[in-house]
Amino acid sequence: MSKSFKVLVLCTGNSARSILGEMLFKHLGRGRVEAYSAGSKPGGVVNPVAIETLQKHGVPCEGARSKSWDEFAVPPAPTIDFIFTVCGNAAQETCPVWPGHPTTAHWGIPDPAHVEPMSARREAFEKAYQSLKQRIEAFLALPLESMSRDEALAAARRIHAGD
Repeated sequence: MSKSFKVLVLCTGNSARSILGEMLFKHLGRGRVEAYSAGSKPGGVVNPVAIETLQKHGVPCEGARSKSWDEFAVPPAPTIDFIFTVCGNAAQETCPVWPGHPTTAHWGIPDPAHVEPMSARREAFEKAYQSLKQRIEAFLALPLESMSRDEALAAARRIHAGD
């Protein structure tokens, strides 16, 4: 594997959890990771509480947008090294055939987008943020450059199981 890894974070709507994951991978990866997010049925709008949560933690979120995973299934899409599904629906759906056949792991995170009232929604976003941050930090701490795809996949699954 190269020294710069390409990561795609998937969820159904690509408005909340996958956006948090994309921006955290970009921020914490410090150039070691090129991160993207997408959805199988994107809503077209990023949840404002996702942006609020990222900004609260000083995570840049410029360029965040809700988009279809189709953008990453055909040229000139980047060849993705790792895909992380963060919602149960995306993990169960039939995905496109990804160029390069990336390693795919499921890191399920409860959906914070529809929690009511708003104060509880903000708390749910904070929990989603912290859970993703913990997993992403653990994944980025791995010696990915020297690991096989199978070793990286096993490690990603252990990270989720140990959450």
